[in-house]
Amino acid sequence: MIDLRSDTVTKPSQIMRDVMAKADVGDDVYGEDPTVNELERYAAELLGKEAALFVTSGTQGNQAAILTHTRPGQEAIMDEDAHVFVYEGAAISAFAGVQSRTLPHIRGEISMETLKEAIRADDVHYPETGLIWLENTHNRSGGAVLNQTYLKDVHLLAKQSRIPVHMDGARLFNAAVASNTSVRDIAQYVDSVQFCLSKGLGAPVGSILAGEQTFIEKARKKRKMLGGGLRQAGILAAPGLLALKSNIQRLAEDHDQAKRLAEAINTYTDLSVNHEVETNIIVADTHESKMTAPEWVNAMNEKDVAIIQYKPEALRFTTNLDVSKKDIDAVIEKLKDCSRKADD
Repeated sequence: MIDLRSDTVTKPSQIMRDVMAKADVGDDVYGEDPTVNELERYAAELLGKEAALFVTSGTQGNQAAILTHTRPGQEAIMDEDAHVFVYEGAAISAFAGVQSRTLPHIRGEISMETLKEAIRADDVHYPETGLIWLENTHNRSGGAVLNQTYLKDVHLLAKQSRIPVHMDGARLFNAAVASNTSVRDIAQYVDSVQFCLSKGLGAPVGSILAGEQTFIEKARKKRKMLGGGLRQAGILAAPGLLALKSNIQRLAEDHDQAKRLAEAINTYTDLSVNHEVETNIIVADTHESKMTAPEWVNAMNEKDVAIIQYKPEALRFTTNLDVSKKDIDAVIEKLKDCSRKADD
């Protein structure tokens, strides 16, 4: 099976399994796991932040950030397709007691005029604006990369308004590689950032939350509240550290594969990829296709290719390190075959 459902489906390499088996470990709740400590130091340095925290998932990292930045009754500004709003089980309201203020966007970017207007005035009727939320890359926009100028503008507005900015950077390294910049250059414009080790970087589990030292100290307690107090976690941290040291630049291969696949989809099928493919995510519309999204999923699954229905009339293909150039060649042929059968 060629699995294009997500970049979370990759299997740890033998080298990763070896470093897991040999990892030096201790009790992380006591701060005594040397491998976790090394991962957190290394990640903080990469991001240009004072400190970092190893968390079990991107959702846990995001929720720890919300709990640390805000207090119940406040409001968080975000785009209407933000992962934290769509895919995290309403945890922002259930755990933090924070209201989501969702706004229209273009490829993850809310217009500065709209963003400025959304910041609440000091009025007894309104919630306080407690946080501005960004997502980079932007998942539901097909892995779109936020522009650096936009990030700078949001940073300046937030600073003037004394509102913290958090970035859900689940695929932050994809954004950095695609824009030929560094994660440090991106992260300089936010107060905190979360990124996943278990997506494009290929580690089996885990994410990183980074920010100022005092922020991370508070977030560590929030992680504990969320059930994230870890013991001999070096076994999980070791492959994450290896991924950071070995798998960043290779993300460009996934991006190239995605662009080639998107071109083939537009050329050989009646699906439509209407967005610029910048990173490793392709969203293909089925509006004008002879087959529905579920029919496409089933047809490709019968040909040993796994994709997902992403929206009512859209599919998602996600390239990843377990999918080779030869695999993409095979997927293209299978897409052609499905299209021919749909025409018959």
